[in-house]
Amino acid sequence: MKRIQLVVSYDGTDFRGWAAQTGQRTVQSTLREAVRRISGEEIEIVGASRTDSGAHAKGQVCHFDTEVPIEPEKWARILNRVLEPDVAVVTSKQVDASFHSRFCAKDRMYRYRISTSVRDPIRSRFAHHYGRPLDVRLMNQAARALVGDHDFVAFTEELDPSVENTRRTLFSIDVRQVRDEVWVDVVGTAFLRGMMRRIAGALLEVGRGYRPVEEVSRLLGEERNRLMWPVVLPANGLCLMRIRYGRNPKDNRSGDNRSTAS
Repeated sequence: MKRIQLVVSYDGTDFRGWAAQTGQRTVQSTLREAVRRISGEEIEIVGASRTDSGAHAKGQVCHFDTEVPIEPEKWARILNRVLEPDVAVVTSKQVDASFHSRFCAKDRMYRYRISTSVRDPIRSRFAHHYGRPLDVRLMNQAARALVGDHDFVAFTEELDPSVENTRRTLFSIDVRQVRDEVWVDVVGTAFLRGMMRRIAGALLEVGRGYRPVEEVSRLLGEERNRLMWPVVLPANGLCLMRIRYGRNPKDNRSGDNRSTAS
């Protein structure tokens, strides 16, 4: 039995997110079916991050176990022969049996793209169109309050009843103007459902002058319920850029976070 790690890229527009759902086209179920077609095995694909419906990925990571004697590095090329054009396996390799795509991740990097110019139909699948200039300086000021360990309940889209701990740690947030787009890059241990899109929404509100900079930090504390929570931006602007494991991956779960990392 070999454990195979895949790095996967996909245009999430026509997927109902990562996680398998009955009767829905998802990335997880698409990959699972591709492996079944090649090996004949009914395997489970375990993903590192459960991306939202319509969100994209350049560096999603997943793993599966197989008894088929295919060289690990050849899985990428073989799978790409049967996968549809909007999903591709970038690399494949064998990993230790203790490796877990989700729980061994040290951090995840997401990018949210906001278009500040005339609407471009070519890019509309991958960037949220705002169409006006944003104050990137103010957005970066507001973003600094979100770095660190905080309760991000005010930045969730829909709180899963099974999630008891809404604290998460963000290592960095960088907001920058790239030509006619504003990119919001966030690196953190794990993210709540919709958290990245509501963070981008809060910073967009600051950048357009709708929300004061200092109010973002207040959303992390006891005052949150007296404030209007930020808008959840559409999923099309969101992309999972990469997942980092370090040289010697290990299970990073601890305490209440054991079942909530995503």
